[in-house]
Amino acid sequence: MKNILEHANEIVFERSEEKEREYGPFNESMAKAARIASELCNKEITTDDFFLCMMALKLSRLSHAKKYDSVLDLICYAAAYEKQ
Repeated sequence: MKNILEHANEIVFERSEEKEREYGPFNESMAKAARIASELCNKEITTDDFFLCMMALKLSRLSHAKKYDSVLDLICYAAAYEKQ
């Protein structure tokens, strides 16, 4: 069984073509989500802001219950944030 960092590396840095076809490129998806959030909130929300908000959401969830997938998501968002 791989450790959580190996799993995160696969998701962020070795994302499969299948996932890209299914969801689109990860950073492009985050940028698009930031634009949509900007429209919904009627103010500019940058891609950086969106990454940080997603990390905040995961930390909030972890404060309630420690779950592998929330920790994994947090690591993935942090790595993708640094990578962009």
